[in-house]
Amino acid sequence: MVEIVNLRRARKAKARREKEAKAADNRVRHGLKKTEIDARRWENVVKKQEFDGKKLDSDGR
Repeated sequence: MVEIVNLRRARKAKARREKEAKAADNRVRHGLKKTEIDARRWENVVKKQEFDGKKLDSDGR
């Protein structure tokens, strides 16, 4: 037989899970020192430059 689900409880549980995921992300993002943030930002710039350098030309050569 099918289990009866209270939609209000399911919606609130989903909101709690999403809120917890956002809080975990914020703990990681705001829990870093300025030097660590700058280092990550620099790593992202370098990775982007490497990626852009490996792109093919639009004419397919």
